[in-house]
Amino acid sequence: MNIIVDNRPYQVLKGSTILETCKEIGIKIPSLCYLKDVSSNASCGICVVDVKGAKTLVRSCITQVNEGMEITTHSPAINQARTTNLELLLANHPKDCLICERNGNCELQELTVTLGIKDTPYAKTKPVEKIDDTSLSLVRNPEKCILCGRCIAVCAEVQTVHAIDFTGRGLRSIVSTYQDKGLGNVACTNCGQCALVCPTAAIVEKDETKEVFEDIYNKDKIVVVQTAPAIRVGIGEAMGMEQGALVTGKMVAALRKLGFDKVFDTQFTADLTIMEEGHELISRIKNGGTLPMITSCSPGWIKFIEHFYPKSLNHLSTCKSPQQMFGAVAKTYYAEKLNVDPRKIIVVSIMPCTAKKFECKRPEMNSAFSYWKDILNLTERDNFYDVDYVLTTRELAKMFKKTGIDFCTLQEEEFDKPLGISTGAGVIFGATGGVMEAAVRTAYEVLAGKPLNKIDLTAVRGFEGIKEAELDIKGTKVKVAVAHTLKNARALLDQIEEGKSPYAFIEVMTCPGGCLGGGGQAIPTTWEIRQKRADSIYKEDRLMPLRKSHDNPAIKAIYEEFLNEPLGHLSHELLHTHYEERGIY
Repeated sequence: MNIIVDNRPYQVLKGSTILETCKEIGIKIPSLCYLKDVSSNASCGICVVDVKGAKTLVRSCITQVNEGMEITTHSPAINQARTTNLELLLANHPKDCLICERNGNCELQELTVTLGIKDTPYAKTKPVEKIDDTSLSLVRNPEKCILCGRCIAVCAEVQTVHAIDFTGRGLRSIVSTYQDKGLGNVACTNCGQCALVCPTAAIVEKDETKEVFEDIYNKDKIVVVQTAPAIRVGIGEAMGMEQGALVTGKMVAALRKLGFDKVFDTQFTADLTIMEEGHELISRIKNGGTLPMITSCSPGWIKFIEHFYPKSLNHLSTCKSPQQMFGAVAKTYYAEKLNVDPRKIIVVSIMPCTAKKFECKRPEMNSAFSYWKDILNLTERDNFYDVDYVLTTRELAKMFKKTGIDFCTLQEEEFDKPLGISTGAGVIFGATGGVMEAAVRTAYEVLAGKPLNKIDLTAVRGFEGIKEAELDIKGTKVKVAVAHTLKNARALLDQIEEGKSPYAFIEVMTCPGGCLGGGGQAIPTTWEIRQKRADSIYKEDRLMPLRKSHDNPAIKAIYEEFLNEPLGHLSHELLHTHYEERGIY
């Protein structure tokens, strides 16, 4: 269609909003509450433009272009309206930018500079609300909230959790939880997508960098670190490199410079997860166990099913996530190799995920303590978790910057052994479909007695909400499915509870795109950025000398030296767990 923008004619595709159309032709209209694919509730009034014939300025984020439309994107009236709307937001916003969590990466701060605002002529009118720190994963600061509604939209529309919403009216309007109980006391899955889309610091992860530094500086502690697959394609962005940069070797070098005693890889226990989960699936298929079996690697997803679909808990794999398997192995198998008291070992996880902070503090995640209890005559006062701290990609970047590590110039280094040895199957855990693909590489070979003709299971790759594939294993058809986001998981669970699920195995990841789009990743995280991270994940898989979990020599060794066999007694004690029904409020 033909339109006129700022007195110049353009031909554009119909169906787009003024905001999107102007971006396509090279004009960036400022906006704040709008976020593509997440929120377009037009609450902030920053994106107003003038449309010929309209009675007032219109909000470009929700107004579609029409044939012959004449649009003005800047004028004295438009500039004044945008300035006034932003000044009104700033009136109730704390002026603590220099010490704010999002300083330098805050959309409100950036927009204030863009619009040239030097002062706020309006008085503060809203009362100061209490900070919500009830969650183990997230902290909400209502004073920094601009009521854009992005967090509400992503929680409701992408995750279908509805843990937060607008409450109150007028000056008492805030974003809060059911009866203002706090995120830690309602059906929040801790996924952190709210923090990822928040334009300010109204919702951030619970920072544990201070505690980690204290343990690193403590010479009596052996501080080991594990890094999730998605970190190697996210930390580079947070350190100023290009989006999706694959920086595995630099990341390892930086972690050593930070002071960790050993730098290990969660991909090691991703391979271990495949051995346990793959054999669990085979056992269920052969012995008439509960099907479909659903993966249990994503802690946000686990909490979601505990809250909303407790009748389907028996469909979950009993395997712990790779993070928790690592903690249990580090404080038992590795502690024995070092011949040290496991209480001296501190396990730090670097994760793209805020829900991992909650997961590591689940009361059942202390298998290493149970293992050592009688051997070392431990009491309940000696109780310790398998994983001590979880840091997000963003927290790790802060630690690198604080210690002056020049990340971009570092020479590449390799992970420590043996818990740093992994395969391509472990790498692809970072992308939606990766766990399924890794599991199939091993399970097919065990069941069929031969490897897959094509190791890349492309049918379960990509960002389609629900993907499926069918495998022919010695004449038996096995259907599998992959879902990312809890909205899509809900669709598969509804199928199961209606008795209509055709699948034997289902992978669920909480976050859009899988772990590479986790709530703890670098901000911003868009679909374009997710794709670049996914490309790097699959690139690393292709470059790995070993691409199947059961070929990992360190995995073979841990079974020979310690665990004996998949699904064996010790494996069940250390690597498997149970789940519980939770309320919906």
